[in-house]
Amino acid sequence: MIKILHLSDIHIGSGFSHGKIDPETGHNTRLLDFTNSLKQCIDRAISLPVDIVLFGGDAFPDATPPPFVQEAFASQFRRLADANIPTVLLVGNHDQHSQGEGGNSLCVYRTLAVPGFIVGDSIKTHRIETGSGAIQIITLPWLTRSTLLTRPETEKLSLSEVNHLLIQKLATVLKGEVQQLDPEVPTVLLAHLMADNAQFGAERFLAVGKGFTIPLSVLTMPEIDYVALGHVHCHQNLNKSNDPPVIYPGSIERVDFSEEKEDKGFVLVELERGQCKWEFCPVPVRKFCTIRVDVSKEDDPQGALLKGIRAKEIKDAVVRVLYQLRPDQIDIIDNQELHDSLSEAHSYAIQPELVSQLSAPRLPELEAGMSIDPIAALETYLAAREDLKEIEADMLEAAESLLAGDKWELRESPATESAVKSKK
Repeated sequence: MIKILHLSDIHIGSGFSHGKIDPETGHNTRLLDFTNSLKQCIDRAISLPVDIVLFGGDAFPDATPPPFVQEAFASQFRRLADANIPTVLLVGNHDQHSQGEGGNSLCVYRTLAVPGFIVGDSIKTHRIETGSGAIQIITLPWLTRSTLLTRPETEKLSLSEVNHLLIQKLATVLKGEVQQLDPEVPTVLLAHLMADNAQFGAERFLAVGKGFTIPLSVLTMPEIDYVALGHVHCHQNLNKSNDPPVIYPGSIERVDFSEEKEDKGFVLVELERGQCKWEFCPVPVRKFCTIRVDVSKEDDPQGALLKGIRAKEIKDAVVRVLYQLRPDQIDIIDNQELHDSLSEAHSYAIQPELVSQLSAPRLPELEAGMSIDPIAALETYLAAREDLKEIEADMLEAAESLLAGDKWELRESPATESAVKSKK
């Protein structure tokens, strides 16, 4: 039985706006939070010990983290090398350099030949010998359209047709890897991707339009015993039949308030050929707390605000106070008293909103404060515009391509006076 620790989406170096400078280290306290969460994962891997650690991608917020952030990441993973625990570092979308063939933030571990470390930046099968036997890891890093397709293949195709072709190509490539597997050795598919039935967390908005959604059927094959995913920050098992388990461990620390109610942690796996047991292991992380108060109808707005703050446990938490008030109530609010009432919080933000400036939206679906991605917002808008029906499909396709990073321009057709797409 091979023991695996599966973690993902560390994003160390994120969320500095929610922290403050630690006087002892000189670093932002959120860097210390992320480092501590990573340390707890590595501590567990070493104390068990596990036979192998699988990292599902997105080590940093981007591919060019500052040196002190790289050091914080490396100092923890170096402990795995010292403990002789093989480790696979998969390349996620945030790890890839945005400028063409600029490489990724993890390739230095291959260049330095860190003992026992494998960098998964291509679709490839790795056979790894562990203390409990051999294991096969198929690495599937974050894919872009240019990874699998050439420009001639995609000319004159719609975005949906391109995505369909991509999925076909990917399925073919994965089947090719599976055909070369040793049928007696347990196999893991380690992939950084957006699966079609995943419950999205903050990552949907961090990466909207930058990739494509992959059907679960492409990932689940009888030759694969466990599918270890990265990219989505919310822990979940996508395959309720558990044959095989398809697991997002989620991120190891809250990135922002969209993850306020999510548990954070890693997954422990016990694997042998044809059999898999797994367990989600929560990691204690810093609390995020939102306090919403509408004082616009209160005779004592200050008292209502303080009551709302005192009703929450805010000690050492990252707090935001969102409150609505009337213009004539502005002078009644004692801001110093609000700041004093939040002094126990790790950090806080106070965001007042004047009700007189809250204009009613034309579409209820687009009400302020609702979470909606750009394409869904455009679809909602176009559904209410009868005058744009003829060019609705073109506008949606152009918007999706713009979000995907393609270059587009709009030109007017003399015959139809409608907007059509023209790729540069």
